[in-house]
Amino acid sequence: MDDDNRAFDELTLREIADRACKNVYIGAAVLPKPLFVLDHDDEEDISTHTRPKIKCATVSTVEPNDPIAKSSLTRYAKTLASEFNSIVIEHHLKWAPLCHSIPGPVHQSAPPSTRFGRYDFHHVDTMLDFAMKHNLHVKGHVLIWHVTSPPFLEDMTGEEVRECVKRHIFTTMGYFRGRIEMWDVVNESLASDGTLVENVFYRKMGPGYIEECFRMAHEADPDAFLIYNDNKVEGCGCGYEKGTGSISDTSCRPAPNQAKSDGFYNLLKDLVNKGVPIHGAGMQAHFNAGGVKHQRPPTPAMVKRQIRRIGKLGLRVNISEMDVRVSKLPASSSTLMKTTAQTQIYRDILSAALSEPAFDGIWLWGFTDRHTWVSNFYYDDAPLIFDENYQRKSSYYGVQKALKTICCGGCVGDMTDNKCYLTADLDADGLPWGGEWMQSEPTNVNNDTDTTKEGQPDWLQPS
Repeated sequence: MDDDNRAFDELTLREIADRACKNVYIGAAVLPKPLFVLDHDDEEDISTHTRPKIKCATVSTVEPNDPIAKSSLTRYAKTLASEFNSIVIEHHLKWAPLCHSIPGPVHQSAPPSTRFGRYDFHHVDTMLDFAMKHNLHVKGHVLIWHVTSPPFLEDMTGEEVRECVKRHIFTTMGYFRGRIEMWDVVNESLASDGTLVENVFYRKMGPGYIEECFRMAHEADPDAFLIYNDNKVEGCGCGYEKGTGSISDTSCRPAPNQAKSDGFYNLLKDLVNKGVPIHGAGMQAHFNAGGVKHQRPPTPAMVKRQIRRIGKLGLRVNISEMDVRVSKLPASSSTLMKTTAQTQIYRDILSAALSEPAFDGIWLWGFTDRHTWVSNFYYDDAPLIFDENYQRKSSYYGVQKALKTICCGGCVGDMTDNKCYLTADLDADGLPWGGEWMQSEPTNVNNDTDTTKEGQPDWLQPS
């Protein structure tokens, strides 16, 4: 069958993105072990060798005795190369894995400080070689994030930390210059109230550290596309676009994390107004279909509104780490209900995002339920678009249909059941988005245990 005449349902996500009316990244976070190491059910020499099953490999490395794929690609690699046009390095490009925790000190008895000038880029190099061979764009993640920074920073003075940060940015970006074209420079600097987390960089370098890091990154590689990335900042409530909304105003409805979303927007606006070299904003989109309070998913209209106001600052916007957890829906929920919720979130959120001119990319945080960080950091779940056997799930087709909306013949903003939630949270019949599965808010909301101000990551926050 001629490639141009193939039914859309037969096309991969990468092929559909190639047919889109605007350039858009469709990418996934990548891990080295399943990319290169044969799993127990990979085809190469399967009749003559018994191999152990690769367990969820989110922080693992390729070991010297691992059975490396030689004559053919692993199923993980085949799926990645055929379905996506870009990758982001999930774990192995963070600061601590590069020079502290993986591979660790030269000797077990040696203090981490002896590795100031010693970086291990091996795993990232191999993933970049794969990307270049298969014509995949690469996003670097992440230069500065307090959660994955070496602990020895705490023992330094402010000037020593500043010098160490600059050395790290120049070393890492310099090594990959020309191969990694875009970078998450700073990650998750905001607390739930929209103010800056008082992390090691804030305490040692002062509240202007984000600006400093972006200027350092631009100096290290003037051609790189520089992004600020954060979590739970994906939505903006009706009436809050300019910060004029109010909880007491019944005509305005805030997003689930409105204060943090406003802080995200105001941080970006401040950086732009100061002439800081920042080019894009990443909204992570780690969604929990069964979530309430700060874990509640935003609606498509809220996501569209947030992207639009950031786009007006002159920045590009991407969804940077998307996955959709469903195991916290009530135990009475059927498998069909969980499938419906997951598929609708993927399809409708992405359809809304793609309808905005400033939106330029979707990165999933993994792509197969066999290797998802959720299992290691949260609980057992199936948050991605391929199942553990690399079969397409209903959520895959949700992403596929979202991409189709920006292709020739598509309908921009088209959503589940041909309904439209681009500008409001209710459809023409007055029915709310997600009404089949969205959970009611608890009557007693208590956020006293919120520790985001101290920099606790989301997986350590109360659910």
